[in-house]
Amino acid sequence: MAQIILKGAPAAKAVNEQTAARAAALREKGVVPTLAILRVGERDDDLSYERGAVKRCEQVGAEVKHVVLDADVSPEVFYKALEDLNNDPSVHGILMFRPLPSQLDGEKARKMLSPAKDVDGCTDGSLAGVFTGSGEGFAPCTAQAAIELLDHYGIELKGKRAVVIGRSLVIGRPVAMMLMQRNATVTICHTRTVDVPSIAREADIIIAASGQMESIGAEYLRESGDQVIVDVGIGWSEEKQKLCGDVRYDEVEPRCLVVSPVPGGVGSVTTSVLVKHVVDAAERSLR
Repeated sequence: MAQIILKGAPAAKAVNEQTAARAAALREKGVVPTLAILRVGERDDDLSYERGAVKRCEQVGAEVKHVVLDADVSPEVFYKALEDLNNDPSVHGILMFRPLPSQLDGEKARKMLSPAKDVDGCTDGSLAGVFTGSGEGFAPCTAQAAIELLDHYGIELKGKRAVVIGRSLVIGRPVAMMLMQRNATVTICHTRTVDVPSIAREADIIIAASGQMESIGAEYLRESGDQVIVDVGIGWSEEKQKLCGDVRYDEVEPRCLVVSPVPGGVGSVTTSVLVKHVVDAAERSLR
C-alpha cells in the first residue's frame, strides 16, 4: 500500500496562500493582478475550467475580465479581441480556450498571444523558456502542477531516475525539461517506444501523461514497491461511470510508495498554478 497519497487540495491551498500574499503586496502598490479569459462559444469543458479559474482568482485577490465571443465569430473580430488584450496594460494574463472553432486559425492565434501574458504556457516563447531554463514566459499549468505536487510532499527530484510517459507539448516534454532542471535523469517514452513497462520499472518517479485512460498498470512497477507515480491523465470512463486517469489506480496503489489519485491529484493544483502565473506576470510588469 502506498505510504503517501499525493492529494492536490493541500498543495493547492499552499500555492494559493503564497499567491494571495503576493497579490496583496501588488495591490498596495496600486497593481491589481488581472486575468483575461478569452472564450469562444459555450463548451462544457471550457465553462468548467473557467469556473475553477474564477474561483481561484477570487480566493487570492486577482480580478477576472471575461471576453466571450459567439461560436460563429468572424476571424477579424476574434483576432482584434486578442490583440486588444495583448495591448491592454491592465491585463496581466490571458487564458485563451482552445481548440477554437474551425473558422479560426488556432495556430495563428497561439502565435499572436503575447508570451508575457501567456499564463497557460502555450506559446513558442513560453515553451522556449521552459526548454532553455531561461525563466521567460510560463510553463504549461498542468506540467507545473505536477512539479508543485511533488514539491509540496517533499519528494526529492535531484539525482532520481524519472520516466515520463507521453511527449506532448502540453505535459510530456515540458515536465521532462522541468525535471531535468531539478537534476533528475529523465527518459521520455511515447507510442513508438519499445517495451515501455520495462523502462518504467527502472524509474524512481513515473509521470503518466500518455492520454490513454487506464493504460498503466502493475506491469510498469518493480517488486520493491518504492516508486513514485504521478498520474496526469483524466477522462470519463463510461464503463465505470467515473473519472479515471492514465493509471489503473486500484492495481497500482498497493504496489508503489507514492501515488497521486484521479480525480483529486494534479488537476486540483492546475488552476492554482494558473493564478500564480497571473501574479507572476503582474510582478514582472513592474520591472
